[in-house]
Amino acid sequence: MKAVVLAGGYATRLWPITKHRPKMFLPVGDTTVIDRIFAELEADDRIDEVFVSTNERFADDFRDHLADSDFEKPTLTVEDTTEEDEKFGVVGALAQLVDRENVDDDLVVIAGDNLISFDISDFVDFFEAKDTPTIAAYDVGSFERAKSYGLVDLDGDEVVDFQEKPDDPKSTLVSIACYAFPRDTVPDLQTYLDEGENPDEPGWFIQWLQSRQSVHAYTFEGAWYDIGTPESYLDAVAWTLDGDNVVSDDATVENTTLGDNVYVMGNAELVNSSVDNSIIFPDATLHDCDVRDSIIDEQTKLEDIDFSGALIGAHTTIENGR
Repeated sequence: MKAVVLAGGYATRLWPITKHRPKMFLPVGDTTVIDRIFAELEADDRIDEVFVSTNERFADDFRDHLADSDFEKPTLTVEDTTEEDEKFGVVGALAQLVDRENVDDDLVVIAGDNLISFDISDFVDFFEAKDTPTIAAYDVGSFERAKSYGLVDLDGDEVVDFQEKPDDPKSTLVSIACYAFPRDTVPDLQTYLDEGENPDEPGWFIQWLQSRQSVHAYTFEGAWYDIGTPESYLDAVAWTLDGDNVVSDDATVENTTLGDNVYVMGNAELVNSSVDNSIIFPDATLHDCDVRDSIIDEQTKLEDIDFSGALIGAHTTIENGR
């Protein structure tokens, strides 16, 4: 069995934090989002190779990251794009990868920015038992949120209807970016594209596939975070920290009040400040600040400011609110 970790996005909604780093490398607790996925795929003996699909802009970042890791399965595979408007779409990129890497096996596909609370091995167990195309489904609990995803209608655990990004969702059960395809279904990716169908979101392919054959859904409770916005990233870190704070041993925190879910990284300096539900990257300096629900990137210098919901890029200096 092969696996593909999708890591080709440009994460423009998280700029400037992700303008020069893949969002999959954003720290969550003591690891990163994508390393959590790699670790689970590495531990499953049924999966013998993991293709990491990224773009040209971040290819060197991934090469360095994988070279420095202990993971043995990942192989980098690069799509020929450097900007958002050059992308092939997820289905288009996946079909190209299948062709480029000569994939002829059962295939698990998971987004590298997915923080999920279920074990991927449990998902693979379910897929093998059903022996059909399989998706993971989660109840987002909000009709408004459901409009942004593929809506899943089930009879038991079989998908009887699938609608990508419906204007008027009838439920809140949605497909997340975790899929599995039997070997004989993998060529359908190209068939779908050859018929002129939408190459962008995988949900359109699932909707097309479900109208032609049986598709099953692995449903789960717990947590799922699609880390694509500052809010979702903060929520993912808060879920990981569970109300606690993590302060690097070489960070300086003096006369500073830390609220819940504060993550302070290496060599950061917080003095005479108050910080709540925020992420402070390495070498950032905060003096006389009140910061809430914010992400402060590396080597940033803030003095005498009051921020809520801020996203401050690296190497930024703001003093006295200016």
